[in-house]
Amino acid sequence: MAETGTTQRGRRLLGVFAHPDDETFCAGGTFAKYTALGAEAMVVSFTKGDAGQIRDAGAATRRTLGEVRERELRAACESIDIQTVECRDYKDGELADADPNELVREIVGLIRMFRPDVVFTFGEEGAYGHPDHIAISVATTEACRISGDPEQFPEQIGQGVAPHRPDRLYHSHFPRNRLLLTEHLSSWLSGLDTRFRGSSDFVQGLTLFASESTTMGFNSDHVKVGWFPPGFYIIEQGEPATSLYLILSGKAEVYQEDADGVVEKVAERGPGEFVGEAGLAYGKPRNASIVASDSVTCLVFSPAEPTAFAGRGEDAQHATSDADVDPDPMGTTPTTCIDVTDYVTQKMQAISAHRTQYRVTPDMFPDNTLKEMLGREYFVRVDPAAQMETEL
Repeated sequence: MAETGTTQRGRRLLGVFAHPDDETFCAGGTFAKYTALGAEAMVVSFTKGDAGQIRDAGAATRRTLGEVRERELRAACESIDIQTVECRDYKDGELADADPNELVREIVGLIRMFRPDVVFTFGEEGAYGHPDHIAISVATTEACRISGDPEQFPEQIGQGVAPHRPDRLYHSHFPRNRLLLTEHLSSWLSGLDTRFRGSSDFVQGLTLFASESTTMGFNSDHVKVGWFPPGFYIIEQGEPATSLYLILSGKAEVYQEDADGVVEKVAERGPGEFVGEAGLAYGKPRNASIVASDSVTCLVFSPAEPTAFAGRGEDAQHATSDADVDPDPMGTTPTTCIDVTDYVTQKMQAISAHRTQYRVTPDMFPDNTLKEMLGREYFVRVDPAAQMETEL
């Protein structure tokens, strides 16, 4: 049943996750929405993420990464108004090897202490198969099942906490979104008054964001890094427009051929610049050729994975966005869809707080694209089971 703003005051939400940043991607908008309505929220990360990537060398070293990521977690949670944050000391990457009974015991203790109405954790598939995510999902699900039983971990009862079973348990869910960054970026670029040239931070941020968002199912593009040697036609005039290119390194030249076959160089393009957006935005063949003038590396966005036998030229056949996309590759159907469109800015602030992992800023990408990608969060209500709902 849908909840109103007045019913959220006094309601408690608990998120149990494996790493700093899980809270933001799994339920960041939902936390922001319900705390704004008066709910109290707590997030616990069972590791400090010290085995993660370091994508900003100025932010951390391998020795300091764990403590830095704990600070990032606290900053991210502040962005989405989570009042209580804890980081446990389990080894990142080794949760699956931890004593499962000990994990369950700790989570039962959390539930009995915080006494949440709602608990969030990963689904049994761990979003994309991460062993730590799966381990925390299994342990949290079991803890929610037994936390109301006084015969389970009775020593906790003797320490002054009472049995408590949450009203609802939700598994986060990431259905494959049919949104295409290829189309949204092309439309955005074509609508600008001046030609866009991104900074090095933008290039790195978009590269990471595109990769992570595709992995998490926020969009359906095929994204890859392509290398083109000097003299290679990255784009040929007249061929179908199927991909968008962001130049990461190197330079390319733009040539146009007139009706008489006269070819003229009309521009140069370099790092931080996109090429190929006009044909995609307007649904027309390429109006110019792009040739690598030296070794060029590009981030290539396509609506689907190009076929290995795709040809070139006006009659070329390429993969298109009509390709079937399995919305639920894990075979699970979500029960709960929360509209968090009004809280996407806060969610992006939380993502950007995880600086060691994502060198992005909240205003780096087009607002309408972010709202379509991140404006809905999906869950499977495990206990009690539910039909489709739009509120917790």
